[in-house]
Amino acid sequence: MQSIGNDNVRQALNERDGFQVWWRLMRPHTLTASFVPVFIGTMLAALDGSINWLLFGAMLLACILIQCATNMFNEYYDFVRGLDNEQSVGIGGTIVRDGIKPKTILTLALVFYAISMLLGIYICIESSWYIALIGLACMLCGYLYTGGPYPISYTPFGELTSGVFMGAIIICITYYIQTLTLTGSVVLISIPTTIFISCINFANNLRDHDGDKANGRRTVAILLGRPKGVAFMGICFIVCYVITAVFIAVGLLPIWAVITFLSIKKARDAYRGFIGKTQPLEMMPAMKATGQTNTIYGLLLVIALLIQQFVPFSF
Repeated sequence: MQSIGNDNVRQALNERDGFQVWWRLMRPHTLTASFVPVFIGTMLAALDGSINWLLFGAMLLACILIQCATNMFNEYYDFVRGLDNEQSVGIGGTIVRDGIKPKTILTLALVFYAISMLLGIYICIESSWYIALIGLACMLCGYLYTGGPYPISYTPFGELTSGVFMGAIIICITYYIQTLTLTGSVVLISIPTTIFISCINFANNLRDHDGDKANGRRTVAILLGRPKGVAFMGICFIVCYVITAVFIAVGLLPIWAVITFLSIKKARDAYRGFIGKTQPLEMMPAMKATGQTNTIYGLLLVIALLIQQFVPFSF
């Protein structure tokens, strides 16, 4: 992570003590990547049948816990590798600024994984044990993102990995456990959300470009450079909305899905927020807007699917 050369980072980031310490550790701005896909997959399943709300709750909680644990592994291993310091931006700061022991963070992450595994057992009992293999792969990916001898976050595959595992795979699993089937339509509909989630990770790497490069990382943001990286993010946003428009036009998504285009303003804010910026702290609003783009798009898509269920419409 890059230092911003400011002795009063906590004040600049508006960091507080108490419960806020643990809340920051979970990096709440990233949790949209765990709950939005679950909502989308569930509503797609609702159009094809009924919803088992216990399964929905178990899947939602398991995904959030895995995401939180992944963020904790990130906090732990970035500290162990000497990437984080008291002035680092974009981290929970639980270790370097709040003084929580690294072992505590690692233990908590493992506890979250253990709880998610118990939830996974229930999900498998109610659906299929094949889900266990995919769930374990997701958990392993979450750990290896920053853990292990060759962290995924050090490679150009970090954005793609996070997008696929937390976007497409979660949507498909969520749909499958409700319907015990999987269609090509569900896979296609998951593409925009997969890209948006990849953009959350990409935005993080844009912000940390200089520090990551100095520490030997080879992310897509580093390979492209910051100016081209910002342009690439803009292209990704455009692709998401073009795909959505095509899906509506061909009937893959209901006409009500046009409301997802209301999220374009937030995507524009995210894109513009990175232009010309070089310091991590000044890019934080753009980071937040990137996560909000995924949240707003996803929730609006859920609303559109819900409307379609009660007010069916087709060309």
